[in-house]
Amino acid sequence: MSTFPDAVPLAVPHSVDKAESAQPVRPRPGSFRRVWWRHGLAILALVWSLFPIVFIISAALNPSGTMNTAELFPNNISMTNYDALFSDTARPYLSWYKNSMIIAGSGSLASVFIGACAAYAFSRMRFTGRRPGLFALLLLQMFPALLAFVALYVTFVRVGNILPAIGINTSAGLILAYLGGAMGANVWLLKGYFDTVPRELDEAAKVDGASHARIFFTMTLRLVMPILVTVFMLSFVGLFGEFLLASIFLRDVDSQTLGVGLWSMMNVTGDRNKYFGQFCAGAMLASLPVVLLYLGFQKQLVGGLTQGSVK
Repeated sequence: MSTFPDAVPLAVPHSVDKAESAQPVRPRPGSFRRVWWRHGLAILALVWSLFPIVFIISAALNPSGTMNTAELFPNNISMTNYDALFSDTARPYLSWYKNSMIIAGSGSLASVFIGACAAYAFSRMRFTGRRPGLFALLLLQMFPALLAFVALYVTFVRVGNILPAIGINTSAGLILAYLGGAMGANVWLLKGYFDTVPRELDEAAKVDGASHARIFFTMTLRLVMPILVTVFMLSFVGLFGEFLLASIFLRDVDSQTLGVGLWSMMNVTGDRNKYFGQFCAGAMLASLPVVLLYLGFQKQLVGGLTQGSVK
């Protein structure tokens, strides 16, 4: 027989139970009640950004093709605007598209190559005027580009009298004008990424007898490929949608770019309502190269911007 009495459970006061039950239940960290406003802002931003895209797609597929009858969700869907866009001989959309691709592609490749050569020189070589040259490139970017348009026009008019192939109303002349305006930002962005490449690799290659050109083309360019892709994409997007300088340089209808051609479709003809459907169809097709570039090189774009800018 046990000499100890049975254990009696302690009674919990009713006041404590009422106090605990009266306390509100706090939401757990990360629950929807704590972050609902973030989801609301994200949905609002998504709707705000998707509205013009949905409107343009709807207007492009609307068979009426006018601004007065444009609807967010059309009742009928037709490719009439696309047929009219490609069959209009007075407004050669395919020529505009080809000119934009040639100018943007050639100008982007040339700007990447020239910027990479300059960035390699500023990053790896030590010469007189290196630091002032870098700051001069940075200072030139602070001046508004509009101030140079008159000087560029006069310069290329006189150059065209001697060399018509690179004068006014030529794609080559427009590409040359584009190359001078993008060097500052490209060189600084490329130099920041070039500085992340260890110098010991260059020294090891020099011991083996490699020159600066061989090191640059066979080794360094492969290591900095993410930033090269980033600069190419930024240059391509900027040149593909550029309007002001292209409208000054390109006068003939067949030599115009997409931006100038679509603007002339809506303004020069004098009937914006009539060609609104064709304009939206052309704008929808014009966005495809940029979207495909971003989807294909998204990883290189993020990596190149972050690493180059941090350095």
